[in-house]
Amino acid sequence: MRRWWLVLSLCQLFVAATAAGAERHYREVAIADPYIDLHTGPGVGYPIFFVAERGEQIELLFRRTDWFKVRVPRGKEGWVHRDQLKTTLDPNGEEFNLPEPGLEDYAARRWEFGALYGDFGGANVIATYAAHSFSPNLSGEVWFSQSIGQFSDSTLWSMNIVHLMYPDKRISPYFTLGAGAITTHPKATLVATVDRTDSLALAGAGMRMYLSRRFVFRAEYKAHVVFTSRNDNEDIREWKAGVSFFF
Repeated sequence: MRRWWLVLSLCQLFVAATAAGAERHYREVAIADPYIDLHTGPGVGYPIFFVAERGEQIELLFRRTDWFKVRVPRGKEGWVHRDQLKTTLDPNGEEFNLPEPGLEDYAARRWEFGALYGDFGGANVIATYAAHSFSPNLSGEVWFSQSIGQFSDSTLWSMNIVHLMYPDKRISPYFTLGAGAITTHPKATLVATVDRTDSLALAGAGMRMYLSRRFVFRAEYKAHVVFTSRNDNEDIREWKAGVSFFF
């Protein structure tokens, strides 16, 4: 029992020393604008609960894309947008240069938009998507695609869940599952044709690579099963690649 108590005490000392070391490395800046607003969370939708005035020293704790968590002299902690920190001053009285978004911001991203181009069952396809991250590994995506083929065109939308294997790495594989619908527009001119809409399910895998600033390269492969009104379902393979932008 005494041995376990000693181990626990050493662990507590290590955690305290680590926290103290991290505390010493916080960057301090002085407010140059008349004031800055502290939000309760990293977004304009979070309410402002405190205002820090010109000349006050604040500590930059950490960053989430365009939002910084800061601590003011009174001990209050809140979130400040990057635009309000552009004119802050470092301890030497010189203008503080905010770092550009990097790999850490990519791992902490909240929203993402992108466009990809590729092949959808032998037809050219252009796809766009919007994504929201629930956690560093898990995100939800809404896709809209338009394919142009020789005999028919198709419009596709789907909602996907994506699991990113290594969110803190520059390159990482991911897996996705989703469902949606596809509307097919036949091009036949000799006989009357009717557009048809069918539901679908999909599964896929891909690779993401962080490029720089806020840009990400993405390539993926998806297998779709279209549940047609006929007796047999239709299998469609898709691959595409493109670039996305996060914030």
